Amino acid sequence: MRYRRLGRTDLKVSAICLGTMTYGDQNTAEEGFALMDLALEAGVTFFDTAEMYSAPPREDTYGRTEEIIGDWFAARGTRDKVILASKVLGGGSRFPYVRGGNLKLNRRHIEAAVEASLRRLKTDHIDLYQTHWPDRAVNMFGQRGFVPDPDEDMTPLDHTLDVLGDLVKAGKIRHFGVSNETPWGVMRYLALAEQRGLPRAVSIQNPYSLLNRQFEVGLAEIALREDCGLLPYAPMAGGVLSGKYLGSARPAGARFTRSPQMTRYFGPSAEQATGRYVAVARRHGLTPGTLALAFVHSRPFVTSTIIGATTPDQLRADIASIDVTLSDAALADIEAVHTAIPDPCP
Repeated sequence: MRYRRLGRTDLKVSAICLGTMTYGDQNTAEEGFALMDLALEAGVTFFDTAEMYSAPPREDTYGRTEEIIGDWFAARGTRDKVILASKVLGGGSRFPYVRGGNLKLNRRHIEAAVEASLRRLKTDHIDLYQTHWPDRAVNMFGQRGFVPDPDEDMTPLDHTLDVLGDLVKAGKIRHFGVSNETPWGVMRYLALAEQRGLPRAVSIQNPYSLLNRQFEVGLAEIALREDCGLLPYAPMAGGVLSGKYLGSARPAGARFTRSPQMTRYFGPSAEQATGRYVAVARRHGLTPGTLALAFVHSRPFVTSTIIGATTPDQLRADIASIDVTLSDAALADIEAVHTAIPDPCP
């Protein structure tokens, strides 16, 4: 395993981060325990979760993933071996069962969320606490055009930072990161932190894969120049880049077979691009999944790639990808596909 510095902190995180959002839904608690055991044994010391999980989100599984991780910490005595990341839900009314709905990144919601997460996780601190998404109008989850909200009630970013600063002082969180953020949002957070002596964002958890390289425009420069690296989620586009969904296939038990309403990584352009990337992988003697992950690992603005394997075999293969270096020829073939079909799944 390789390890990299998290932002400008003193923490070294594994270059692969274990995503856990399937625990409590697609994976049982017992399966989650086995996956966490395997990851830790392989040197993966960075785990990512969120108050929202399991995913896809439902009222009856809200917080369940954190509970499973907390039970694993208690059963295995492993809390001090893991750098733990979680998230607080941002704005919106999609979750009426969470704190009465109308979620905001304000003091009431953040403090309540932290306390609940700490209880579920059976710990006294969270190493990296992230805003899951902003509570203002932004482009995310496949939305291409920016649509302003005339009735927007955005929590001021300095207020959010004030709350996070108090939580750092209290020792309940160690560092702060953002997720599903824009270049404007990241730079405003960084500027306010510098101006007011508040916590500095140390990471950006946004989507990034062969099917969505939009991070490279704007955010990649920020990540490098400001030491605020990417924690890419969906590096295999939810498994689509493995090729298993090509030709409208829906394998039994697979994520998008179970959740057909999730269509972000599908469509004619995505199908065409995925087919070409699968061909590139085979031409260079790699599995499609290894090609997809090795590409993401190799980007200089990436701190740690979040993988979401649901079986031990998948997890072993994903972890092994950290040791794969793509040839110049493979990278050139990837760029040729990207040039022909850029970002089919924003």
